[in-house]
Amino acid sequence: MNIQLRFFASVREALGVSQESVTVPADVTTVGGVRAFLQQRGGVWAEALADKRSLRMAYDQEMTDAAATIKDGGEVAFFPPVTGG
Repeated sequence: MNIQLRFFASVREALGVSQESVTVPADVTTVGGVRAFLQQRGGVWAEALADKRSLRMAYDQEMTDAAATIKDGGEVAFFPPVTGG
């Protein structure tokens, strides 16, 4: 399955990339699965997308959680929580 990835703010800075097209294995069927798949790249990928890090996730430009199902051609985005005043 081919999906589009988008990375924003500190996640983008840590990874050094803002977007990427990737083919995920057949057993990767959720947004959380995509996160785990990317963590397996190791190094900065494992660190920036670590489970202990609080990250927001979106699927096809809608906020979601790790259980959201992905489909071929979909877009998964990762970004830090936003705070401000």
